Amino acid sequence: MDSMITAAARMLATGDFLGALKRVALRDDGPALALRGIAMAQLGDLARARALLKMAARAFGPREAVARARCIVAEAEIALVSRDLAWPVRTLAGARVVLEAHGDRLNAAHARHVEVRRLLLIGHLDEAERLLGEPDATRLPPPLKAAYELVIAGIAVRRLKTGLAGAALCRAEGAARQAGIPALSAEVERASQALKMPAARLVARGEERLLLLNDVEALFASGVLVVDACRYAVRDANGIVSLTTRPVLFALARALGANWPGDVSRRTLVACAFGGKDADESHRVRLRVEIGRLRTALGPLADVKATHAGFVLLPRRAGTVVILTPPVEAQHGSLLALLADGEAWSSSALSIALGTSPRTVQRALDALAADGKVQAFGRGPARRWTVPSIPGFPSTLLLPGPLMSN
Repeated sequence: MDSMITAAARMLATGDFLGALKRVALRDDGPALALRGIAMAQLGDLARARALLKMAARAFGPREAVARARCIVAEAEIALVSRDLAWPVRTLAGARVVLEAHGDRLNAAHARHVEVRRLLLIGHLDEAERLLGEPDATRLPPPLKAAYELVIAGIAVRRLKTGLAGAALCRAEGAARQAGIPALSAEVERASQALKMPAARLVARGEERLLLLNDVEALFASGVLVVDACRYAVRDANGIVSLTTRPVLFALARALGANWPGDVSRRTLVACAFGGKDADESHRVRLRVEIGRLRTALGPLADVKATHAGFVLLPRRAGTVVILTPPVEAQHGSLLALLADGEAWSSSALSIALGTSPRTVQRALDALAADGKVQAFGRGPARRWTVPSIPGFPSTLLLPGPLMSN
């Protein structure tokens, strides 16, 4: 590697991006293109950075497999930051295999972290944990150690293991401080806010209060029956029934839980589940069918009994029923929760993260845009969606889930 490339690389390492660009701006060889791409990414021009890294990967010959793989990893990280979740994941996995085969342990670890962060973003926690494995984090340099601990914390937060998350964030903070990279320290601080901000709202017998993540964890272990409007599920300390793909059943469960220990009239249940103002005979028939399905779905957690006025929810083990909702409830809440991370998302990336169809996401975005809750910039494939910061909005680490269409 020549002296100009070496000098530019050192400047990049110390944060002097403009100085690095001055030394390689007029060159079009592989190493120079790669350094220019990294510098442009650090300066925020992600589109130009990706283009330069693609050119760098092509400029490296077939004998420079490691250099090509490093460019692919850098491009994958930019795609993740850009919320381009449709970027070919197999390409990144192939690059990681090449790096591992050639003994480039550090860049292979970085590639693995990028893969895991993508899985974490779309809520595939089991797959993320399997891919992350149990490497010896003590052997990683401080920047990679901080990234590793951030991933551990992210998985722990989504699993509602706040003790493990807090310990991982403390280790990440120490590693970021040791690395001396302000942006990394800021990322750790942002991640730490998930443990300090209201994550949900508890509704029980007409009273409401905000909960932190550790409060939610304690609630789930307390033995009460929770109708969870954050994840569209019904759960107690021994089991969970997911209703993410059954919105009618969840609407019925929530209505029954909100009025517990009393019963709920058939007319009210019809309005909650079907939107009908009057419970005519067809509505009553449909309600009986859906109540039967709910009774079957809840299984060992609870029963649904008919009363003279309507129906009542009867927990089998729990002594209390509560409702858990997002701190700020809104139409298309899961979509807004993803956008609340401050990044610019494409509609296709939102579709992947929510596990629903692109058309459903686009309809929801159009509705939110008409209400002024989201805004778009760019056109065609470059179109991105953002939302202003909403104080107290639930973290996406707690609230991922399929978008429920109305």
